[in-house]
Amino acid sequence: MTRDLFTALRLLVLPTLALAVVAAFVPGRLVLGVRAYALVACAIALGFGIEWLRRAYPATQPLRARPSERSERTRPTVLTRLENEVVLGVGNAFDLHRRLAPRLRSLAHGLLASRRAISLDTEPARARQALGDETWEVVRPDREAPSDRRARGITPDAVARVVDALERA
Repeated sequence: MTRDLFTALRLLVLPTLALAVVAAFVPGRLVLGVRAYALVACAIALGFGIEWLRRAYPATQPLRARPSERSERTRPTVLTRLENEVVLGVGNAFDLHRRLAPRLRSLAHGLLASRRAISLDTEPARARQALGDETWEVVRPDREAPSDRRARGITPDAVARVVDALERA
């Protein structure tokens, strides 16, 4: 703490000299010089006060990740894109039909083919039985476009049920 006090005094040397110059050579501006000096002194005191508080109460977690940590924890682009598609699909029926349903259909097609040897396109009855009615309504190949494009899309709970059904497929 005494080291910080000496640092603060060292930082005040130049403003103090500037105030002395103003007092000696421009006495009409002394009030303005004193105000500027007080502003600088308060800024220095505030900076050291914040530093003392940071030392007294250290952060439990860093506010920002370091660049090396941030690069290790970046999210995959595919995951970010999928999250955006889910948000849009929940938002309105058009985005559900044009963005989210094709992605879910592609996932269902791959999962059914690899796990159960069921083709989503050529064996719709078996695919519907494996996925369940709610999931089938979202991923079926002959799904019609919504009549009201701005209508509410799928609910978040329904998205969770569809994902669970795809995981079980």
